[in-house]
Amino acid sequence: MSVSDQTSRTDSNWLANQPYLLLLVTALCWAGNAIVGRLAAGHIPPVTLSFLRWSLAFLLILPFAWKHLVGDWSAIRARLGTMVVLSITGIGAFNTLQYWALEHTEALNTLLLQSAGPLFVAVWSLILLGVSLTLAQAGGILLSLTGVLVILLRGDLTTLTSIEFNKGDIIFTVALAIFGLYSVLSLKRPNIHGLSFVGFTFGCGAASLVPLLIYELFSRPVMQLDGPNLLTLFYVAVFPSTLAYLCFNRGVQLIGANRAAPFFHVVPVFGSVMAIVFLGERPQLFHFIGFALVLVGVFVASRKPASTT
Repeated sequence: MSVSDQTSRTDSNWLANQPYLLLLVTALCWAGNAIVGRLAAGHIPPVTLSFLRWSLAFLLILPFAWKHLVGDWSAIRARLGTMVVLSITGIGAFNTLQYWALEHTEALNTLLLQSAGPLFVAVWSLILLGVSLTLAQAGGILLSLTGVLVILLRGDLTTLTSIEFNKGDIIFTVALAIFGLYSVLSLKRPNIHGLSFVGFTFGCGAASLVPLLIYELFSRPVMQLDGPNLLTLFYVAVFPSTLAYLCFNRGVQLIGANRAAPFFHVVPVFGSVMAIVFLGERPQLFHFIGFALVLVGVFVASRKPASTT
């Protein structure tokens, strides 16, 4: 093996063991997905968008995952029920519900609801694993939630009185509960390669949407094959799907669901930054205050608990 090959392998191993960096990349990709999903509303039906997203992601990952899938198939088959549930919840159901919700609700509402993600993870962790939040995790989640609210409400708490929850908000809340289940249940996955895991769940998740896709094709206008729609499909297949899920699954594997969950709060922070960069919004004091609170809260909640003697 050459020196350059050894260096490349070392760099890859280093990145694969940096949970906080991996989870930040995940949050960045998912923030972009929320913006793109909102723009796609009315142009690409939700089941179609979700099905094509995961089908393309599956085709992208398959050449790299194939040999691992073959080698890990006996382990996958032994935990097939768990793997199918993970595919349906984290791949099929969550994203379809998210895109459906974005057809019926405002961005502010969904970003507020996004902050409830860690709470659903905590509930599922308690139900399935018997793991309760530590005081530091609870405090960190509360602190980062406060930061998110500062950003979303633009420093004006009276904005809360004008928020009206609608059909889309209810759908998105259900989606978050389902993803919380996926986050915790992923810790019960078989001991297989990361590419085997995403390869199976991407393919199975897409397949689970086929009945809904058939219904949607007969009940709603078909997606137009134009430039913006094709670019949307490319983005959602590569970044919030392939890249983000590889990073998220590895991050949860390294530090656990409860410590990874506060990174949900970084998603709306990145969303605000994207609004500043791409929509021309001017950064204000509340942006910096909120961002600081989120980062401190994530740091506190995601720290490894001190060992007791």
